[in-house]
Amino acid sequence: MKTLTQLATVTALLLASQAALAAGAGGTWKTIDDETKQAKALVEISETAGGELSGRIVKLFANPDAVCDKCDGPLKGKPVVGMTILTGLKKGGDGWEGGKILDPKSGKVYSAKAKLAEAGKKLEVRGFIGMALLGRTQTWERQ
Repeated sequence: MKTLTQLATVTALLLASQAALAAGAGGTWKTIDDETKQAKALVEISETAGGELSGRIVKLFANPDAVCDKCDGPLKGKPVVGMTILTGLKKGGDGWEGGKILDPKSGKVYSAKAKLAEAGKKLEVRGFIGMALLGRTQTWERQ
């Protein structure tokens, strides 16, 4: 009986993890500040039928009225809430690649790639200049 219960538990966990991966990266994700380890924002990611990801900020925790003072062009001075910060990520390898990510704090745009981790509970988002080795990864938590 104990073996059957363990088998059922393992099967349920495997099915749940497969369902999370099949769901893709679409949904709402909480970003965490690298330095303070505090929640910074909620980003809503949409995935097109072609598998391309796009993400926009739907909530800021610390300063909800922040504007992108350091952004260039049409984003300059615009509210950060509602701003699209993640664009053009396409399915490739074990995740998505070939996209761009905007850091509203600095106004800089970086190349980006992302992949699901921990059975779809986390999304590892890497922003970089040039090569992926020259960048940093943030881990976002599914909400």
